[in-house]
Amino acid sequence: MDISSLNSMNAMYSDYITNTATSQKTERMTQLAENGYANATDDELMEVCKEFEAYFVEQVFKQMQKTVPESEYSSSSTSSLVDYFKDNMIQELAAQSTEQNSLGLAQMMYEQMKRNYEL
Repeated sequence: MDISSLNSMNAMYSDYITNTATSQKTERMTQLAENGYANATDDELMEVCKEFEAYFVEQVFKQMQKTVPESEYSSSSTSSLVDYFKDNMIQELAAQSTEQNSLGLAQMMYEQMKRNYEL
């Protein structure tokens, strides 16, 4: 059995999952902007701000991870699978860390939007 096709399928699936999760968050923010922030409830606005903070922390974690040297023992056949699970782990870690120990970015954005749009 040729496993090279499995690696390419895994990479495509990983890209699909990552892009779908990101596009759902972006779509929610876009819908909120199109409907007008003044029409949004406080809970909707805070939820979008928290999602943005989690996305920001996720990007910071990914950049931090790039500074770690790769092992000489890793093979290309398993690297795409590891990358998929690593991306998912980073997303979940970012979401959990902002939920438990917020940086305060979501709260600041929320307060700024309330002031600007008089919610």
